[in-house]
Amino acid sequence: MVNTLRKSIRQYKKLSLTSPVLVAIEALIEMLIPYLVGILIDNGIMKGNMGYINKWGFILFVITLLSLATGAAASYVAAHAAAGFAANLRKDMFYHIQDFSFENIDKFSSASLVTRLTTDVTNVQNAYQMLIRIAVRAPLMLIFSIIMSFIVSPRLALVFVVLGPILVIGLFLIIKSAYPYFPRIFKGYDSLNQVVRENVRGIREVKTYVQEESQIEKAEESTGFIYKLFSAAQKIMSLNVPLLTFILDLSMLLISWFGAKEIVGGSLQTGQLVSMFSYSNSVLFSLNILAMIATQLVISNASGKRIADVLTEEPAIENPRKPLRDVTNGEIVFDHVNFKYEPGEKHLALDDINLRIRPGETIGIIGETGSSKSTLVSMIPRLYDATSGAVRVGGHNVKSYDLKTLRDNVAMVLQNNVLFSGTVKENLKWGNEDATDEQVVAAAKVAHADGFIREMPDGYDTMVEQGGNNVSGGQKQRITIARALLKNPKILILDDSTSAVDTNTEREIRLALRDDMPETTKIIISQRIVSIKDSDRIIVMNHGKIEDIGTHDELMKKNELYRSIATYQDDQGK
Repeated sequence: MVNTLRKSIRQYKKLSLTSPVLVAIEALIEMLIPYLVGILIDNGIMKGNMGYINKWGFILFVITLLSLATGAAASYVAAHAAAGFAANLRKDMFYHIQDFSFENIDKFSSASLVTRLTTDVTNVQNAYQMLIRIAVRAPLMLIFSIIMSFIVSPRLALVFVVLGPILVIGLFLIIKSAYPYFPRIFKGYDSLNQVVRENVRGIREVKTYVQEESQIEKAEESTGFIYKLFSAAQKIMSLNVPLLTFILDLSMLLISWFGAKEIVGGSLQTGQLVSMFSYSNSVLFSLNILAMIATQLVISNASGKRIADVLTEEPAIENPRKPLRDVTNGEIVFDHVNFKYEPGEKHLALDDINLRIRPGETIGIIGETGSSKSTLVSMIPRLYDATSGAVRVGGHNVKSYDLKTLRDNVAMVLQNNVLFSGTVKENLKWGNEDATDEQVVAAAKVAHADGFIREMPDGYDTMVEQGGNNVSGGQKQRITIARALLKNPKILILDDSTSAVDTNTEREIRLALRDDMPETTKIIISQRIVSIKDSDRIIVMNHGKIEDIGTHDELMKKNELYRSIATYQDDQGK
């Protein structure tokens, strides 16, 4: 985990090394101050020597300013380095996630990835800032305080030798007891993030079905789970303060008792006893700070592992070493393809698929919900890889192609496509960022989107809200179709992507695609017979298998499932 995370420090290495140096200077100066104060008391105040007092008072003032300056510099440098480290972590994770396949995303879940990019990185940032500043300062203060206390009075310093281990053991037991709660707390954050994400994205459905109360209950359940675990952990961690207070008071009492005896006996001076009180506070507070650091490291350790899991996750789909960078045509071949979502699953989502689609052919796909229609077409642009068998495009296995080349030539439009914040034109140019305005308009016309876009307040420069909430479902689908057309793909897949469009407009879109893109292979998935009946061939899917293939007329005669769907829809239309 540490080796993985430290790679993200990069340009902040110098700052990360500068902070401990400044902290070491600050700690050394701070530990000299009580010693010098003791000398000032014994040789100046106790003897009434004002010249000595003024001289050493000025020296102490300068040293204090130097300590303040180095401490402030260390704080600034540590904060800057930690913030930069966190920025690099988020950048590295985000970039790495871009290479994830659907399989990798499914493994972590979107909500968990968001939590890792936010809460987990913040925890690691706080821990890193501690490590390069406070985690250096506390042990140095501890070491310097013990050394200085032995210089002042070896006998009184034995108090630390006795009480220090007791405090360390107590703090260790407290931290050990609290640790198991934190991994569960972060899983709770994942759950809460999922609830909030679903609620915000589906707020219209929540209000339509009057489900506010149920959503509130879900959120309360998630927050209650986190509260319960955090409270339990904090109850344990709160024992730090009374333990420290007890040990600190006990050390003061012992130093006062034995110090008074030594002063009376003449082996210790008043200033030295004052110095010992300061070093006692410093030793015990340093131990407590180390305990706080250990607590933060426990929390960040769980976060660090979650971040490292993302950074070390190998993308399930990668480019071959010598990829093909040209797709010659839109021919598609499925050769004994089997697929399952999880390696250990017995159920096959796709079972022995054998299919050849000719270049420029229009294929319709229909089947009941859950028959793996979308899974089938997801194999073509390598959103998933076949468990066994081969998928070929343009005569070559899809695994032989450069991923960008393959996906630029296979345009896929889903039913629930997403529009991003920006103008309509910017969303359309996702298909081709170098497209001219004329090409953008031409694609919009084929998708029958040009008309309503021009009626918008600013036409193609109209801003689209996040998720496309200021356009209707049908308008969103037509924009996403136009976006796909700008790729000028060899293969166009419409996965139930006209479900929100009226039948007349849908028919016009199909005719425009046929006339304007005759060489493009077109695959249309739909639940509506009218959307696919004019296809060159229609595939009937059933439970992950191809049940039948044929034209509309052929399937009406020979396939019972297809005929029953068509008959039902005809009756509904009447």
